[in-house]
Amino acid sequence: MSHTFANGFNAGRAFIYATLVFFALLYISPLYIILTTSFKDIEEIRSGNLLALPDEPTLYAWIKAWGSACTGSDCNGLAPFFWNSIRIVIPAVLISTIIGALNGYVLAQWRFRGSDMLFGALLFGCFIPFQVILLPMSILLGKMGLANTISGLVMVHVIYGIAFTTLFFRNYYVAIPSDLTKAAKLDGAGFFSIFTNVFLPMSTPIFVVTIIWQFTQIWNDFLFGVVYSGSGTQPITVALNNLVNTSVGGKEYNVDMAAAVIAALPTLLVYVVAGKYFVKGLTAGAVKG
Repeated sequence: MSHTFANGFNAGRAFIYATLVFFALLYISPLYIILTTSFKDIEEIRSGNLLALPDEPTLYAWIKAWGSACTGSDCNGLAPFFWNSIRIVIPAVLISTIIGALNGYVLAQWRFRGSDMLFGALLFGCFIPFQVILLPMSILLGKMGLANTISGLVMVHVIYGIAFTTLFFRNYYVAIPSDLTKAAKLDGAGFFSIFTNVFLPMSTPIFVVTIIWQFTQIWNDFLFGVVYSGSGTQPITVALNNLVNTSVGGKEYNVDMAAAVIAALPTLLVYVVAGKYFVKGLTAGAVKG
């Protein structure tokens, strides 16, 4: 009986592993097709097998996508728009993360009358659809002189991201015993001193979670980018859309695929480098409260 049970158990485990491998291969197959197509020339794409490896790998599509592909009337490739996205994402991530950390610290450790109501209002902000704020935000940016600018896009992402960053930090800090804050107060430490000396050293996991979340959301954003940017300030997602939908001569699928990988590469690198810290941050209380 034990032998039969062991055989059944092994068969069940093999079935589970085979199912997981199948779905994993199915999940990564689009990425495989994109990568292999980006290294093929256009003739091989038209006459060859979609799943086949390149016969003679070439970097032509990558070079053109980066430096000379047409995105509308502009034929300078994705490079200028890539750097636009860098100029948007770095300050927006840093500012929204710092403000969220301070907000979460206050709402978790320096509670005041109405703090729960304020947190509820901020939490509500996480569920407001992007489309709801498009018109009022465009009016605000116009009145501030920030329409169609990098600074305006940074401000939009900071404002919309504060609700999420506050939620993450508040739920992380609320799990830290308030006795630490009380003891620091008795020792004469003030608001910022307690934050920098007590809470910041314990905050690495939640900072990683928040930075990865914000980086991904801002880098991959298309709606805010297409609405609030202008000529010369568009992020890479808008440029990628324009490149794919621009018809100059024959359709070059290899260039489109290379452009898609270039646009996605920063977020992929972030997850590869910091993915394990992201998981640790989540399990350390980033989404508990």
